[in-house]
Amino acid sequence: MIVDTNVHLSRWPFRRLRGDEPAALAALLRAKGVDQAWAGTFDGAFHLDLAAANARLADDCRRHGDGLFVPFGSVNPAQADWEEDLRRCHEVHGMPGIRLHPSYHDYTLADPRFAELLRRASERRLIVQLALKLEDVRTQHRLARVPTADAAPLPDLLKDLPGVRLVLLNALMDVKGPLLESLAATGKVWFEISSLEGAGGLEGLRRQVRPDRLLFGSHAPFFTWDAALLKLREAGLDAAASRVILEDNARALLGR
Repeated sequence: MIVDTNVHLSRWPFRRLRGDEPAALAALLRAKGVDQAWAGTFDGAFHLDLAAANARLADDCRRHGDGLFVPFGSVNPAQADWEEDLRRCHEVHGMPGIRLHPSYHDYTLADPRFAELLRRASERRLIVQLALKLEDVRTQHRLARVPTADAAPLPDLLKDLPGVRLVLLNALMDVKGPLLESLAATGKVWFEISSLEGAGGLEGLRRQVRPDRLLFGSHAPFFTWDAALLKLREAGLDAAASRVILEDNARALLGR
């Protein structure tokens, strides 16, 4: 069984993607052996009405996939009344976590409102998924350039937030070296592997990050799903080590 911690519902606004209808994505994931998929929505990055975007996400996850999709709603701490969006994600939709898009919502990780959101999410025992980017800056539409969020403030910020469970999405092209090691040392951060690149990438990552902090993620349907699985196969892991990344770590995190 596979738990995919990084998939998206709804439409990418700049081109059609294979699997950008919920039923089609569910069929694709089931065919690949995915038992559970943590789903955000592209609408959460681009739409102003996040309450409506999150309601659609919750409804799509209920109606499609037969229990496959686990919804992670979007919250924007730079937007008025974000606390109500957080409450609705938790209390109305029963979501186990939220997904943040700081670059698309125009705030930095040094913003005090971001720290307050992390604090309130941890009080509700919600997982926080932080997408440093959705698309490589080299392929973005020339009129819609969005920078990658800078993760440098996170190690110091997390020292004062004991209950946070933070999952970095689409981060491993940019979070490397001392910053990666500092984040891993906090014991509060998990890393999904969809953006990992280079020969021996996963093998090198496992030397820097505890194996129980690595999660399988595909960034589907934006990325081709099989690319994520190939990262594990290329690493030559045995069945037990692969299972830890493919399933065990995500289930343990969700069950906390």
